[in-house]
Amino acid sequence: MLTAELDYSLPSESVAQSPIEPRHASRLLDTRSFTDHKFSDLPDLLRADDLLVLNRTRVRAARLVGRKSLTGGRVEALLARRLSPDRWEALVRPARRLRAGVVVEFGPLQGELVSSPVDGVAELVLRGPGDVEELVEKTGQVPLPPYINRSLQDAERYQTVFASRLGSAAAPTAGLHFTPVVLDGLRRRGVRTTEIDLEVGWATFRPIGVERLEEHPMGVERFRIPEEAEEAVRECRERGGRVVAVGTTVVRTLETAAASDRLVTAQEGDTDLYLTPGCRFRVVDLLITNFHAPRSSLVALVWAFMGERWREAYRIALARGYRFLSFGDAMLAERDPAMAQP
Repeated sequence: MLTAELDYSLPSESVAQSPIEPRHASRLLDTRSFTDHKFSDLPDLLRADDLLVLNRTRVRAARLVGRKSLTGGRVEALLARRLSPDRWEALVRPARRLRAGVVVEFGPLQGELVSSPVDGVAELVLRGPGDVEELVEKTGQVPLPPYINRSLQDAERYQTVFASRLGSAAAPTAGLHFTPVVLDGLRRRGVRTTEIDLEVGWATFRPIGVERLEEHPMGVERFRIPEEAEEAVRECRERGGRVVAVGTTVVRTLETAAASDRLVTAQEGDTDLYLTPGCRFRVVDLLITNFHAPRSSLVALVWAFMGERWREAYRIALARGYRFLSFGDAMLAERDPAMAQP
């Protein structure tokens, strides 16, 4: 399949530059009927006994700015994935001026590149006077996507209200619309919730830079499905409910851990699952997601999940003035019946 088939025209004015307040005032397109809603209407669009699965990961202050020890040249590092207590996979720049062995001072942290950058990504060792993770949180900044050209007055606005486990380099953006009001409405509706972790990294947002979709290297992200989530999915199936994934990160996590009878197995590990048109889904029935960038693996996943209807959904959203990307609006999509695992 050609990557160009994931393309569509996204006007700059459709890219949300700041979040809506309150969070649940964002718009929600129900693509089953192409009807317009507020996100606060979500409880009314689901059924009692459905199960909502949330990614509880919290975004770390992963953007570090420092200076080379020898020359004083400016260096920026985005910590994408923790490989060991002191070693990280990082997106560094200016990549063309960095090589293995370069030492960078990030305030109290000292970084050393242990590999030369490949496509801007290198391994970086961080050391400091104390716990490195704590020093990263004190020294770094919460990174925003490069297409957002405004700073946030409150960095918590780029965290979900249920974020609890530190580990991501970017927010699971479908979760940004939730508020205690929405969560309470879901409980009153009879919709259950459970939580998993996927540490959102460079793999999720890495642009597809190859001509053919299948040649794109997805990369690896860490995930965890606790026993409580395994049990919640099992109980959902027993009562005839549907599994509703909040975001593409939840889809990839659940489908990575899929077991027989549309269940999941509690586990922890790495996933490089790459969901493209033609893939079958074994767990997820409904998806809540934002509108994603053209030619991205996220659009490929949405296409795989809902079929060709994705094109109509995006066309309608643009025509009706929906806001796109991380701080934009959301849509509710149903899995294409043809894409269910037999």
